Amino acid sequence: MTRQESASTAPQKYAERSYRSPMGLVGGVLMIALGLWLGGDAVLRGAGDTKLTALFALLLGVPLVAAFTLRPVVKAGEDRLLVRNPFRTLTLPWGAVEDLRASFSCEVFTTGGRKYQLWAVPVSLRQRKKAGRQAARGPAPRRFGLGGDTGPVPRAMADQTVDDLREMKAQAAHREGAIGEPVVRWAYEVIAPCVVGVVGLLVMLVV
Repeated sequence: MTRQESASTAPQKYAERSYRSPMGLVGGVLMIALGLWLGGDAVLRGAGDTKLTALFALLLGVPLVAAFTLRPVVKAGEDRLLVRNPFRTLTLPWGAVEDLRASFSCEVFTTGGRKYQLWAVPVSLRQRKKAGRQAARGPAPRRFGLGGDTGPVPRAMADQTVDDLREMKAQAAHREGAIGEPVVRWAYEVIAPCVVGVVGLLVMLVV
């Protein structure tokens, strides 16, 4: 077997891929900027109680908005899938991943029977319907007399992402580095300031 033939039969390797929601990132930045502008002004110019209320509101609001918009990401590598959701980070070796599905939300199922949602990959029913209509019409013909078609019909982002992740899982099925148990870590850096903010606001309301 030649070197070229050996390279062609070797398992395909993937660089780490990251998946995020662009609209979530944009919305999160705008909401945090607005909150800091209004809350910061109240902290700097408000009276005693107003300052404290605004400060606790910022401690609650900014981490909460960031958790649901900026924090979520899915990173797929050769050996494992990292899922960062609003309040938890999941490290899932591919050997521990049983299936991935996209219905009304994107979900990953582990061999232990657990199910986790992929917050970074939202399902858009509008995108799915649009892709379905394009698939029913078939690929559009090329223009300017070039012949052929324009390639595969586009799919909804969530469905395409799940297909990509399933392909990576299949490639890692028998890799030694992909064997292991899921690891779940709570995002205390998000939870702690939110708890302080809630407690502070409750105290201000009572007092």
